[in-house]
Amino acid sequence: MAEQKKDSAIKVNDRRLFTSDGDLRGDAVEEASTPAAETPTQVATANPPAADSRTSDVPPPPTSGEQQAQHDAYKQSSRDLDAHVELSGHSAKELEVSFERFLASLYMTAMMQLGLMVEQGGAPHVDLIGARQTIDTLGMLGEKTKGNLTPKEQAFIQNALYELRMAYVEVTNALAQPPQPGPSTGTNG
Repeated sequence: MAEQKKDSAIKVNDRRLFTSDGDLRGDAVEEASTPAAETPTQVATANPPAADSRTSDVPPPPTSGEQQAQHDAYKQSSRDLDAHVELSGHSAKELEVSFERFLASLYMTAMMQLGLMVEQGGAPHVDLIGARQTIDTLGMLGEKTKGNLTPKEQAFIQNALYELRMAYVEVTNALAQPPQPGPSTGTNG
């Protein structure tokens, strides 16, 4: 009985037409033309998949020339946008990303995910899992950058984490409580 299990092989066919990046898989077209029913000898003689088949799905990195061309195009596009911003009467410096602005964007994102801030005219939406991940991301950044921050940046991370963690606890506790009965209307029925 044990020998029968050793002789039987399991073959997994990936029949998806597209890669995780959305590109058409070349081998998917070939698989579509092969017969669906295979004999046991075909399965047994098939080569086992590579130990890490995920690496074959990863496209090769861009060449240094492609990277340079992309970098130059990005810089030109940024200059064009900055010129439009300056023409509108605002400063292009307002668009520059600093570490503090990055932290502030994570803080605002977490507050929105907790439902404590909303877009103008929007309704509050609670995403506890997203809020927890954003708070954990801020905590990870605080740990990984410890000793490399200005006192202002360090204080910002500490204050943001304190406020967000307290808000997270308050929101989760509020959602865990059963609804409270409304005020009595004075009727018996």
